[in-house]
Amino acid sequence: MAEIGVSKVEPGLTKIRNVPIAVTPEGFWCCPAPVVFQKTLKSQNVPNKPKSSSPPPKSNVQKKQIPLTEKKPTVAPIRSAVTSDNQRSFTPDGGVGAPTVPERPPRPKVEHVLRKVAIEFGEPGTSDMKVILLGKQGYCVKLSVHKEVLLENSSFFTEKISQQEPGLSCLEIDDCKDVEIFIETVGLMYCKEMKQRLIKLSVSRVLHILKVAELLGFNSCILSCLEYLEAVPWVDKEEEEKVVSSVLRLQGEGIGVTPVLKRIASDVSTSPSDTISHIMELVLKSNEERSRREMKSIVLKLLRENNNLPSYDDSANVFNETVYISCRNCLDSLLSLFKQAAEPESTDKPRDTKEPVVKQIALVVDNLSWLLEILADRQAADEFARIWATQQELATLHSKLPIVSRYHVSNITARLFVGIGKGELLPVKDTRQLLLQTWLQPLIDDYSWLQHGCRSFDRKVVEEGIGRTILTLPLEDQQSILLAWLGSFLKAGDNCPNLQRAFEVWWRRTFVRPYADIQVNVLQSDSLMTSKQ
Repeated sequence: MAEIGVSKVEPGLTKIRNVPIAVTPEGFWCCPAPVVFQKTLKSQNVPNKPKSSSPPPKSNVQKKQIPLTEKKPTVAPIRSAVTSDNQRSFTPDGGVGAPTVPERPPRPKVEHVLRKVAIEFGEPGTSDMKVILLGKQGYCVKLSVHKEVLLENSSFFTEKISQQEPGLSCLEIDDCKDVEIFIETVGLMYCKEMKQRLIKLSVSRVLHILKVAELLGFNSCILSCLEYLEAVPWVDKEEEEKVVSSVLRLQGEGIGVTPVLKRIASDVSTSPSDTISHIMELVLKSNEERSRREMKSIVLKLLRENNNLPSYDDSANVFNETVYISCRNCLDSLLSLFKQAAEPESTDKPRDTKEPVVKQIALVVDNLSWLLEILADRQAADEFARIWATQQELATLHSKLPIVSRYHVSNITARLFVGIGKGELLPVKDTRQLLLQTWLQPLIDDYSWLQHGCRSFDRKVVEEGIGRTILTLPLEDQQSILLAWLGSFLKAGDNCPNLQRAFEVWWRRTFVRPYADIQVNVLQSDSLMTSKQ
């Protein structure tokens, strides 16, 4: 691309500076970098200084090589006020103002004059149309364009030119919000391969060009921008939201934007629950430990971010049921592995043959723990607590296995107690009671290994969860469970859960009897109901 100089005049100063404007072989001219405008704006606020007597240095200006048949006249400086007596002013929304008649107001003092920057684009020698942009920040930009190009590409300019009086060749656009993007968009009318130009730009800039192209009714530019947005990656969520909002605005105007929207919306009628279930099945069946662990963490995080799955067609309930099917499959596998590990001949097998069973038990328990977390996040784990509490055969086999093979199972019990203690699970009283009867003693037996063998095991949280679960039961059940715990605690010490806080609460309820009157009323009510029966 060749470069030519465009004269820029600042009122109040006699020095003329040249701004390099890139010109393609097709005649396309693009806007200078934003820093050019910013630096020029800053210079407006600097008071005029007396010039030195030394002559200004000569500026080297690169000239565009033009064939002899297209000899271009020298670009003359333009003035800040470029409107003519017959000129009409209009804005991009289509409003046409009355003809403006310039009046010569009294000349204000120099220090009160807000100087505007005047920049000229295009080739005045060959153009037959002037478009003047008045920016909000003091820009005054003159575009030397060709009426035929505007009529061919822009419905906005077509309408405005048709409303002009014959003989006029100048349009003024007031209060232009983004002069730089407007200039670049008009320049694209001279570019034969817009895609090659847009490919060098960022998504944000193309969205700005798309907005101006929509305003100007520049359909070929709109289509090129959409092709760009369909192909280019969107780097983050914020950028994606901007693209989608811009495209949806065009969709409301009847412009075909389906290729772009297909990236975020599918027309295939697959249930989201079915897709998530398939993903979960792939994760559960994975044999690669690191990948499986990472994907479990990612899926759990994403489900937490979007915990409210679409409720139409009962898809949330269908998803929960799918999770429970996976839970039952894991429990069947766990029971089978426990039976295999509990066989008498398995104790005589070499260690190498035992390790695969131990690893499989740990894997199945990890899968169950992950499914339990998903259900707990969805407030749907009450049924899991009931299923786990009824696993008497599994609990019986638990005591027959070496502790290294079984202790992972107690992680599930601990997680249920923590969930009940925090109110994340609300199983009925019979389930809570059965859960404690079936799995509290196995948890106590494995407690030492849980503390030293599980990185994620939090002793204080687990002990608080167990104590709170016990305290939700009737007082006589609290007593029987806590007295049994006391015997284990006095023997094992730190290798047993410390439930002293729950013990203190039970003690006050039993011996201090702050609610003795309530107990009398309860007994009287029970006797009254018995007599009526």
